[in-house]
Amino acid sequence: MNNLKTWSIGFQHVLAMYAGAVLVPLIVGGALNLTFEQLTYLVSIDLLTCGIATLLQVWKNKFFGIGLPVMLGCTFTAVGPMIAIGANHGVTAIYGAIIVSGLIIVIISSFFSKLVKYFPPVVTGSVVTIIGLTLIPVAIKDMAGGEGSADFGDPKNLLLSFGVLVFILLLNKYAKGFIKTISILIGLIVGTIVAAFMGLVDFGKVADASWVHGLKPFYFGMPTFNFSAILTMTLVAIVSLIESTGVYLALSDITKTKVSEKDLARGYRSEGIASVIGGVLNSFPYTAYSQNVGLVQLTGVKTKSAIFSAGVILVILGFLPKVAAVTTLIPTAVLGGASLAMFGMVCAYGIKMLGQVDFNQQGNLLVVACSVGLGLGVTVVPDIFKEMPETIRILTESGIVAGSLTAIILNILFNLLPNRKSTVKAEQKAA
Repeated sequence: MNNLKTWSIGFQHVLAMYAGAVLVPLIVGGALNLTFEQLTYLVSIDLLTCGIATLLQVWKNKFFGIGLPVMLGCTFTAVGPMIAIGANHGVTAIYGAIIVSGLIIVIISSFFSKLVKYFPPVVTGSVVTIIGLTLIPVAIKDMAGGEGSADFGDPKNLLLSFGVLVFILLLNKYAKGFIKTISILIGLIVGTIVAAFMGLVDFGKVADASWVHGLKPFYFGMPTFNFSAILTMTLVAIVSLIESTGVYLALSDITKTKVSEKDLARGYRSEGIASVIGGVLNSFPYTAYSQNVGLVQLTGVKTKSAIFSAGVILVILGFLPKVAAVTTLIPTAVLGGASLAMFGMVCAYGIKMLGQVDFNQQGNLLVVACSVGLGLGVTVVPDIFKEMPETIRILTESGIVAGSLTAIILNILFNLLPNRKSTVKAEQKAA
């Protein structure tokens, strides 16, 4: 394959994951009320770290890198937890938790490659569904103009947000091929153009942004370490590893490459290293992006060289704040319309994972019912455990943590521990 085609395919991969890559910093930064300058840095450094994380996976060696054509980006499952951690413990606690969770993933990667079978779809599906449900209120508030904004609920905001949502849905219905793949990105661009004609976009800040900047480790300050935040991000990281496993296995099948336990461990280790780098540079934790799997199949280009070029392009974009500044022009309402589709997909993907579960078993029904119910309940009524001791509140102040731990514990109870009937049968057989 010639160099021009390699780089063009790589650019397509960047476009396919670009919307997801920039949505995360825009949503998190907006929720934490970051300044324009801070938000510009967050977007650009996220693109840079996406590129580094991708290159870590492509470069297969004895310690890290799965060696498959996989793209890495910030996981949407981390959005809700990061916003909650930032609101409760400050921005620096987010990065302390990301660094520690990344180190934990590096340490447990070899063991986890053997333990994936103990996280069945009933657990992972419940967790992903909970994460999606906790994210949707963020999108709804953005559709109205952003929580606390002076024009919250203004008909202009609703017209913009629902217009973007409908446009994305129509693209997915009638567009084909690559256009359909980047429907979210196109929706954001068209929505911003419409908003500009409505006088809702200020281009002055882009002109003020510099063309090039350098790396600034711990840009938001030295990390702080909170046990609850670390536990939350570690659970998110483990869920991301399980999601990535599906991506690895799918790419293994597409490229006809056999993936061993050691390969999986190297892949997990890369994600852990990428998250540590993300914490140091004040970006995000990273995971394999499933949207790029479809593009590998669509283009038929299965070589690592195209993904390597995509990683390099992302790194270059990360050093260009002017590009990031353009991204920050997207009005909150436009972002909300696209976010509803993206976050709804997280929830829908969780439901899809639950489709593999045997619900004829009452235990599985109870695992899903109680974990989703508790996770959503704590999210909606966060003060339910406020009178409990600190040691308990650590595990219950996040709906995602409460729901995830419930799913894990109930799965052990109903599916791993022997029940009375099976014990009696075993005793009768032994007799």
